[in-house]
Amino acid sequence: MKFEKPQKLKNIALIINAEFDGDPDFIVSGINEIHMVESGDLTFVDHPKYYEKALSSKATTILINKKTERPEGKALLFSKDPFSDYMKLVKKFKPFVQANSMISETADIGEGTIIQPGVFTGNNVKIGKNCIIHANVSIYDHTIIGDNVIIHSGTVLGADAFYFQKRENKTLKFESCGRVVIKDNVEIGACCTIDKGVSGDTIIDEYTKFDNHIQIGHDTYVGKRCLFASAVIIGGVSRIEDDVILWGQVAIDKDLTIGKGAVILGTSAVGKSLEGNKVYFGAPAIEARKKWKELVMIRKLPEIYEKLNNITTGA
Repeated sequence: MKFEKPQKLKNIALIINAEFDGDPDFIVSGINEIHMVESGDLTFVDHPKYYEKALSSKATTILINKKTERPEGKALLFSKDPFSDYMKLVKKFKPFVQANSMISETADIGEGTIIQPGVFTGNNVKIGKNCIIHANVSIYDHTIIGDNVIIHSGTVLGADAFYFQKRENKTLKFESCGRVVIKDNVEIGACCTIDKGVSGDTIIDEYTKFDNHIQIGHDTYVGKRCLFASAVIIGGVSRIEDDVILWGQVAIDKDLTIGKGAVILGTSAVGKSLEGNKVYFGAPAIEARKKWKELVMIRKLPEIYEKLNNITTGA
């Protein structure tokens, strides 16, 4: 998430009451969790396992719970609880704003777009030209929708990311401050859910088409001209490249890449990244031809066992 106006290090430190190491006027342009950081961003780290990853990342300001040497060209903020202080910054710069109408006065709706009864359109939503938004769609704050988009009834765009930190006696919510971005000529079926990014964007690119009952996790990118059949589930921070086809009930784990032109057959479960331009099937998914050969061998196991048993018993 980028700030509306860049902030100085000393001002960020004042908000969370933290010590800092660096030029007080060092510029912080936004906040991002570690998967999405860019130069100018502030990120946080609160576990020794990830100190080096955070300190060597693209982030130029690191909120950390250990005094350590400052990397060149970066700034450090020291906190006893970086997670909680990071959440304070999220709430400060992207606070929740209550809605007072079904279509917010701050929503920007393009020429020729049809909004059916019962649609909720939140604050600072932008919808392009010639879209059709069917009844009872919910479009959360800051969602961006391009031109010629069709969204069917019951779909929710921009719900919070499923992202939490487990502690000894409680589970802490990672406040989402990202967006959902739907590009031109996309169609989204009924009762789909597309979660906003934790701090970046969840993006559905041009000409992609979704069937009904599809779940897209936070910070995921879905490329151009993809086709998803009903009940597809994609975990957060995944990348689905252009021209991918996912048939019904395919489940894809988080942090994976599905290569351009891949086809994954129905009811498959994907636990690792897959190359493009191949057909996959199974749980875990492998190339379909290999999986079918495996299934043939499995069906033959009773016959093979009986033959081996006859040999060993002399029958």
